[in-house]
Amino acid sequence: MTQETKTYHIGDAAITRIDELSLAAFRFDTLYPGADPAALERQRTKLEQGSFDPATGTFIQSIHSWLVKMPRHTILIDTATGNDKIRPDIPPLHRLNEPFLARLAAAGVAPEDVDHVLLTHVHADHVGWNTRLVDGRWTPTFPNATYIFSHIEQAYGASLANGAEPEANPALGPVLRKPADRVYDDSVRPVIEAGLARLVTVDGGEVLEGISFVPTPGHSVDHASIRLVSRGETALFAGDVMHHPLQVYEPSLNSCFCEFPEAALRSRSFVLEDAAESGAAVFTTHFAQSSAGRITRSGERFAWQFL
Repeated sequence: MTQETKTYHIGDAAITRIDELSLAAFRFDTLYPGADPAALERQRTKLEQGSFDPATGTFIQSIHSWLVKMPRHTILIDTATGNDKIRPDIPPLHRLNEPFLARLAAAGVAPEDVDHVLLTHVHADHVGWNTRLVDGRWTPTFPNATYIFSHIEQAYGASLANGAEPEANPALGPVLRKPADRVYDDSVRPVIEAGLARLVTVDGGEVLEGISFVPTPGHSVDHASIRLVSRGETALFAGDVMHHPLQVYEPSLNSCFCEFPEAALRSRSFVLEDAAESGAAVFTTHFAQSSAGRITRSGERFAWQFL
């Protein structure tokens, strides 16, 4: 990736992006199927060159983790896709061989140094480096870490891995799709079997000092955004509430990856309003360029500014 790595400071936390992939894989009708193309035309001039290729009409996106160094903790938020994972239904993510751990080392962190891995949700491009292939077995990549994630995400992933079909959820509405196959078995189950998982209720409560899991379901069954508060400053790791800055300007757009579309709309509205009101620095998972920014509000409209 060509974007220069930058470290952001939120109170006592130093936050650095650890890159995996840069993607130019989706046009509007693919990323937002069934949506009115006029949404893109209305906002085209607001999309920067590093996030949108006007010549091809292709969105530019990123897959990465966020490294958070704090006085008492070394944390990874989401773990990207991982190498060697079998993802034939997602060609850009199939059998990767990326120097992710070398990039982590360049930031001064070895896998053994990570003491907490926080997961917004259990999707292929957010849990992949939970494990790596060692002598033919999926082994936890961060052996000294506690992996913290939703107990509902875990139970749902286990149920689907065991052959159950997804069902509509009264609180979330109809289900449109399910997570990719194999993800639970190769990237979640080994962590649980190693005794490294801490399953939590996503209710806004703290999971570590100053860090809370905020409920933003819809993209997945129990998707969490992660709020960090330190010395009066706030960071919000938004996960997949949004996939591209276009959704800040056009919040009605659901990506093709959202499982429960009605709930996804509500969660996006909540994050936009919350971030605009609080002034939090927002750290995204799939926005390109710096991947970090702030959301502002004017009347009923929102805007995005990269940091």
